[in-house]
Amino acid sequence: MRGLEAFLGEWRLDRDIRHGDGSRARFEGRAVWRRDGAGAVCEEAGELILPQGRFRAERRYLWGEDLVVRFEDGRYFHQVPPEGGHAAHWCDPDQYDVWYEFALWPVWTARWRVGGPRKEYEMLSRYARG
Repeated sequence: MRGLEAFLGEWRLDRDIRHGDGSRARFEGRAVWRRDGAGAVCEEAGELILPQGRFRAERRYLWGEDLVVRFEDGRYFHQVPPEGGHAAHWCDPDQYDVWYEFALWPVWTARWRVGGPRKEYEMLSRYARG
């Protein structure tokens, strides 16, 4: 079982993105979980690598003790299953489905499938300590 404490600290983050049109992208960077009040802030920072070049990319999420993940503005995103497994988020008109895999902890993955009229992609994020 994973609690918030297990995620705290710095992780190497590698992300592969495959768009529905066949194009691909990568993200290489870090994800850092830091205590903030009763929960934590997760900050991702690195480079998004596209066919047209490299771009700096950053994102922040708020994590609760119960592994509820919120966007930086406080809106609900989804809840991470402590043992791994499926979670979902509806962002009208697109569906976001994620599968968390913790079997090789402290290496773990989050595989997103996003489908709808506005977005269509699969994204595999690999996290490893360090």
